[in-house]
Amino acid sequence: MWSRGRRPLGGQPGASRRPLPLLLLLLLPCPARPAHIKKAGATATAPGAPAAPAAQEPAAGSGPESAGPFGRYYHEEELGAELAAAARPGLGRLYSLGRSLEGRPLWVLRLTAGLGGAGQDPATVGQDPGPRVPGRPQVKLVGNMHGDETVSRQVLVYLARELAAGYARGDPRLVRLLNTTDVHLLPSLNPDGFERALEGRCDPAPDARAGRYNSRGHDLNRSFPDQFGTGEPPALDEVPEVRAVMQWIQSNNFVLSGNLHGGSVVASYPFDDSPQHKTSGIYSRTDDDEVFKYLARSYASKHPIMKTGDPRCPSDEDETFKDGITNGAHWYDVEGGMQDYNYMWSNCFEITLELSCCKYPPASQLRQEWENNRESLITFIEKVHIGVSGFVKDATSGSGLENATISVAGINHDVTSGKGGDFYRLLVPGTYNVTAASVGYMPMTVSNVVVQEGPATEVNFLLRPTVVIAVEPQTAAPTVAPAADTPETSASHQPIQPQDFHHHHFPDMEIFLRRFANEYPNITRLYSLGKSVESRELYVMEISDNPGVHEPGEPEFKYIGNMHGNEVVGRELLLNLIEFLCKNFGTDPEVTELVRNTRIHLMPSMNPDGYEKSLEGDSFSVVGRNNSNNFDLNRNFPDQFFQITDPVQPETTAVMSWLKTYPFVLSANLHGGSLVVNYPYDDDEQGVTAYSKSPDDAVFQHLALSYSKENSEMYEGNSCKDLYPDEHFSHGITNGANWYNVPGGMQDWNYLNTNCFEVTIELSCIKYPYEKDLPQYWEQNRRSLIQFMKQVHRGVRGFVLDATDGRGILNATISVADINHPVTSYKSGDYWRLLVPGTYKITASARGYNPVTKNVTVKDEGAVQVNFTLVRSSSDSRNKSNKMKEMMADSGTSDPTTKEFETLIKDLSAENGLERLMLSSSPNLALYRYHSYKDLSEFLRGLVMNYPHITNLTNLGQSAEFRQIWSLEISNKPNMSEPEEPKIRFVAGIHGNAPVGTELLLALAEFLCLNYKRNPAVTKLIDRTRIVIVPSLNPDGRERAQEKACTSKIGRTNAHGKDLDTDFTSNASQPETKAIIENLIQKQDFSLSVALDGGSVLVTYPYDKPVQTVENKETLRHLASLYANNHPSMHMGQPSCPNKSDENIPGGVIRGAEWHGHMGSMKDYSVTYGHCPEITVYTSCCYFPSAGQLPTLWAENKKSLLSMLVEVHKGVHGIVRDKSGKPVSKAIIVLNEGIKVHTKEGGYFHVLLAPGFHNINAIADGYQQQHSQVFVHHDAASSVIIEFDTDNRIFGLPRELVVTVAGATMSALVLTACIIWCVCSIKSNRHKDGFHRLRQHHDDYEDEIRLMSTGSKKSLLSHEFQDETDTEEETLYSSKH
Repeated sequence: MWSRGRRPLGGQPGASRRPLPLLLLLLLPCPARPAHIKKAGATATAPGAPAAPAAQEPAAGSGPESAGPFGRYYHEEELGAELAAAARPGLGRLYSLGRSLEGRPLWVLRLTAGLGGAGQDPATVGQDPGPRVPGRPQVKLVGNMHGDETVSRQVLVYLARELAAGYARGDPRLVRLLNTTDVHLLPSLNPDGFERALEGRCDPAPDARAGRYNSRGHDLNRSFPDQFGTGEPPALDEVPEVRAVMQWIQSNNFVLSGNLHGGSVVASYPFDDSPQHKTSGIYSRTDDDEVFKYLARSYASKHPIMKTGDPRCPSDEDETFKDGITNGAHWYDVEGGMQDYNYMWSNCFEITLELSCCKYPPASQLRQEWENNRESLITFIEKVHIGVSGFVKDATSGSGLENATISVAGINHDVTSGKGGDFYRLLVPGTYNVTAASVGYMPMTVSNVVVQEGPATEVNFLLRPTVVIAVEPQTAAPTVAPAADTPETSASHQPIQPQDFHHHHFPDMEIFLRRFANEYPNITRLYSLGKSVESRELYVMEISDNPGVHEPGEPEFKYIGNMHGNEVVGRELLLNLIEFLCKNFGTDPEVTELVRNTRIHLMPSMNPDGYEKSLEGDSFSVVGRNNSNNFDLNRNFPDQFFQITDPVQPETTAVMSWLKTYPFVLSANLHGGSLVVNYPYDDDEQGVTAYSKSPDDAVFQHLALSYSKENSEMYEGNSCKDLYPDEHFSHGITNGANWYNVPGGMQDWNYLNTNCFEVTIELSCIKYPYEKDLPQYWEQNRRSLIQFMKQVHRGVRGFVLDATDGRGILNATISVADINHPVTSYKSGDYWRLLVPGTYKITASARGYNPVTKNVTVKDEGAVQVNFTLVRSSSDSRNKSNKMKEMMADSGTSDPTTKEFETLIKDLSAENGLERLMLSSSPNLALYRYHSYKDLSEFLRGLVMNYPHITNLTNLGQSAEFRQIWSLEISNKPNMSEPEEPKIRFVAGIHGNAPVGTELLLALAEFLCLNYKRNPAVTKLIDRTRIVIVPSLNPDGRERAQEKACTSKIGRTNAHGKDLDTDFTSNASQPETKAIIENLIQKQDFSLSVALDGGSVLVTYPYDKPVQTVENKETLRHLASLYANNHPSMHMGQPSCPNKSDENIPGGVIRGAEWHGHMGSMKDYSVTYGHCPEITVYTSCCYFPSAGQLPTLWAENKKSLLSMLVEVHKGVHGIVRDKSGKPVSKAIIVLNEGIKVHTKEGGYFHVLLAPGFHNINAIADGYQQQHSQVFVHHDAASSVIIEFDTDNRIFGLPRELVVTVAGATMSALVLTACIIWCVCSIKSNRHKDGFHRLRQHHDDYEDEIRLMSTGSKKSLLSHEFQDETDTEEETLYSSKH
C-alpha cells in the first residue's frame, strides 16, 4: 500500500499472495457484464497486433485473448510496438513527452476520432500530439509513476487496444466516446524505475530505490510544486519526467485525469496534503470536494473490490474506505503530489487510483486486474462530460475567446477556456450561476443553470467588447446631443423602481453587479479597487455615458457603502440605485441628464468581510462592524489632529489610492445606527465633543441639507427617539465633532487630502434591518440619493489653460479669497469648486505662471463656468529671447508623421489609453513555463529568425560559467545608430532566484514582435523607439534556482557567490557586471532603464546607497509611480507578502535606501555614470513562484511595462546647434542645476523629467552658455532647439574689452621698445665719436663740431673721417644726433 509514498510496510514480498485464491473465488461467480460493454474481440491476435473485430461478443472474462495477451509485462520496445499498433489511422496518434533520465521515451497514445496520419514507428515519433479539436474535452490517464507499481502500465495498454478495437467494430458506446472525447494515455511515466523493479514483489523493496524512484532517487509524486509546500521540490533537471508532465499539462486543456498507482485498492482525491502536514487524519477539502467525491465514486462503484471499501490488502488487512474512496490527506499526507498540481495550476481535475494490493503482481494476474478495472476506466473517462460546457465567443466577431475565466458562484475555483473558446466545468447535479469574463470584455452571467445527471448542460457566452470613446479636451462644458437610440420622454413619465429587495451576501452581490454590467455595457463599468483581508473584491460600479473615460469638464461623484460591515442599508441602497439608474437611463429625463453629465462611482461594500459576519436584526452590537483584522475602518485614515497608530488596512489603502487616482468632487459615506447627515470636521485638536468647523462649513451645511430635506424622517431630527430619546439633530444634519469625536475618519481625509467634499450619512436607526423593510428604506432615500448627486454641479467649474499653447495645466491651484481650502486642476486643466451662492474672488495659479484673479458670482442654479488662461512668468519670458526655443505643438515645421505620433502618445497617456492598446493587440500570450538558459537562448534566436527586420541579438559578454548574456534590440532599424530616437533598457535576472522578470521581458518581446505591422500603436512605438531587452543578467544563478522557492536564496548570487547588485562600482569584479557596465551603461545613450526583480510588490527609485539628497527626485519618483499606478495592486502600497504582512509602502513607491539600502547597485551606477534614470520593479512576493502564476503576473505587469514605452517619449528632447545650423555633439545639458546629459551625434539629447517647470543650462566649449526654463507636459514631450553663439568672452571678460586692453598693451610695449632702442643708440655713437677724434686734429674736430651744431647733415655724411666699418644701422643711428 506504500503507493503514493506511505510508510514502509512489514511482511515478506510474497505475503500479498495469501488472499488471492479467496479473492478469485469471490470474483468467479460474478455475473457477466451488461451486453453493451464489449470486449476487445474473441479472435486471438499476435502480440503487438490490433485485435480483430469479433463476429460474436463473449461475456466478460471469457477467453484469455479477449483483450489481447496477458501473459507478460511489456518492456520498452514491446510497449512502443503495442501503442503504435493501437494508433490506427484516423483514430490514434503516438507521441512522446520527452525522455526519462536514462533516455527512455515517455510515450503517449492519443485516441479520438478524426485524427490524420498513418501508422507510426515508435522509433521515429516526435512530441507533436496533433491539432486540438475544439468542443472535444481532453482526458488523460497516467500510469507507472512509481516504477514498481506496474498494473497500471499494462492496464492502459489493454485499454488502448480495447478502445481502438471497439471503435473499429462499431461498438456504440466506444464510438460515441471517441467521437466526443480526446483521450491521452501515458502508460509509463517512470520507465527507468520499471526496468529496475522486480516482478512478484508486492511490497516496497528493502532498497527503496529499486524501482519506485527515478534514476536520481526522486519520488516523482513528491516532486511537483505544492500549495502547502514546506520544502523545495527537486530541480527539474533532476526530474525530467516531472518537467515533461508539467509542460504537457500547461500546453493542453485537460479536463479530467486519473493517476494510476498500486499498493491498495481505493480512489483518492485532493487535497493530498494540508497546511498542518499531519501524517494522517486531516481532511483537506478543495472547493470542489463534492465533484471529486463524485468522480472517485464513479470509478470505485464499477470496481468489484474497490466498491466494497474493504480491500483486505495483506499489508493492512483492517484498512477500510467508505464507498472505496478517501480524501488524500485524510489517508496520509503527500506533499508535492501530481493530483493537487493538476487542480491548482490547470483546469484539470485529477484523482489517484490505487488498482491492486500487490505493487508488481505476477503477469498471470494481469488478466484479472484488467477485468477488475475495465468498466471503471471507461466509466471514468465518460465523466468528462458532466457539468457545464460550451463556448465563450466575441459577440461582435463570433470568434472564440481563449483564456476566458469561467466562475461558478459559491465555488472559489475558476477554469479557463481553450484556444477555440471552448470550456468544460465539471459539476455535480444542482443549480448554479455561471459567469464568463475576459480581459477587454464585459462579463456575462447565466443564472439558474440546471446540471443534471448525465451529459453536460450546454451554456454559451457571447461577450461584448468594452466600448470606450475618446473625448478631446475642451475648454467649455461638454454639450452632449441625445443618442440616436435614446427615446425622448414625456413629462408624465414615471421612473422604473427597483425590484431586487433582499440582503445580498457577497456571491449574490457579485452576480448582481456582473449582471448589470453585462446588461448595460454602454453606461456601466465594473471594476475592483483591490481585495479585502479575506480576498474579497472591493467592487465599484461606474455609471456614465462614457464608462471608463474621464471626460474633460465632467465632474466625478462617488457613494461608499457598508464601511462598517454590520451597517447594511447603504449597501442595499446602492444596489437599488444601480438598478434604478440603469433601467431609467434614456427614458427618464432626470436620470438621463445626470448620467450624461456626471461620472458616477458606486461602491456597495467597503467591508465585505465584516458583512459576512454580521447578523440580520442587529441594532446595537458591533459584530461584523470591523474588518477581518478587527480594525474599525472609519478610525483608520491619517488624521490632522491625532496620530493614528493602528496599521493601515488593505481596504483603507485601496480607497486612499482610489481617491488619488480619480478627480472626485463630491462623495457620501453611507452608515447606519442613526438618521442624520454628518459633515466635517469629525474631530478637533482637543479631542472633545465640540463644533469643529472646516473652512467650507457653509458648503457642507448646504450639502447635508440637500440630502436631509428629501428624507422627511431625517429632516425631523429626532427619528430614532425610541432608541436615543435625548438625541436631536436640527433639520437632520450635524457637525461630526459636535455629535461625537471620530479621529481617523474617512470624510475628513477626503477633504484634507483630495479635492473631494464628503459627508457621512446615517441611514437607519437599525444597523441590519430585516429584509422585509428594505423597500421602505429605498422609498425614504431615493430622492435624497439623486438630489445629493446633483450637488456636484454647483459652484464654479472650468479650465486652467496655458496662454502659449492653449493646453490644460495639470495641478494648477484654484483658491477662493477668505476660504482657506484650495483645489487643484486635473489632467486637462479642468477643475470644480463647490460653493454656495455668493460673490467670490477666485485666483488660479500654477508654478511658472502669473496668477489670474477673477470676481465670480455663484447663483443658486447650476455651476458657473470660469476659465483661466495663465501667461508664463516674466523670467520665462526673458528666456524666450535666448537662442533656446521651445518648439510649439502647433508648429508648422512638424511633419505629419511626427504630429501623428505626438497624438498617439497623448492618446496612450489618456485615461484607459493603454487599455485600448491592449484590447486592440493580438491575443494573450501563453505563459505556462519558465525558460531555462537553453530555452531562453533558443527563444531569442527564434524571435530574430522570425522577425529579422526589427530584432537584433547581441552577446554582451559571458557569465562566470561562460553562459552568454544576451541583449535583444527591437527597433525598425536594429543595430543602426538613430540618435534622434529615445532608447529604453529593460533588464531582468540580476538575482537568479527571481526569474519572473525574465519571463515578463520575454513575453514583452514576443508581444511587441507579434503586433508589429498588425497593431498601429505598437508599430509606431517600435518605429520610433530603440528598445533593448536583457532578460537574464545572472544566467548561472538562474540555473541553480528552484521553482516554487519563495524565500530561498539559492541562485541569488552568481557562480562566484557575488550578489551582482552590489558589484556596480568603478572596480567591478564580476564578468556579468562588467558586461553591463561596458556595453550598456557607459554608452550613455539610454533615456530610461527598468530593472525587474522579485521579493515584494513595489517599485524603488535611486538611490540604494544612503545619501543626504537625491538629485532629480521628483522625476525618479514620478517614473516609479507611473509603473505602480498602472499595476492593479502595486499602487495600493500593501504588498501583503507572507514574511512582511504588515509592510506599508505608500503608493507602492519608495527610495531604495529607505527600503533595503546597499552599495554598488545597478540603478545607482546607471544614474551616476550612465546619466540614465533607472527604477527597480519587484514583481511578486515569491522569488520563484510556480509557472501557473505567470499568466497572472504578465496580466498584472503588461500595462505598466507598456507605460514605460510611452513615457520614454515624454520629458524634454531637442537639438543643440550653432548659428550656422551645425550640430553640436558632446555638449553638456544641465537640468535643475544637478542632472547632466550629453548631446549625441547630430546634437540630439533627450531627458525624462516630471511634469512641471524645469531649468536647463546648455554648455559647450567655444560657445556662450545658454539658460532657459521649459515646461514639461504629462502627456507629451517638450521639444527645444538650442542655438549657440560663438563665445565672445575671453578669460571670463567681454571680447571687446579684452581686445582694447590687448591693443593698448601692445602699443605701450612697442613705444617702450623704441625708447630703449634710442637710448642704447646714443651710447653707442658716443663711443664711435671718440674713435674719430683720435685720428683728427684738434682744430678740425672743433670745425666738425661747429658744423654739427649748424645741423649740416650732408657734410657729416661725406666727411673723410667717417669710419668705413660702420654698418648702415650705425650710420643712420649716428645721423640722428
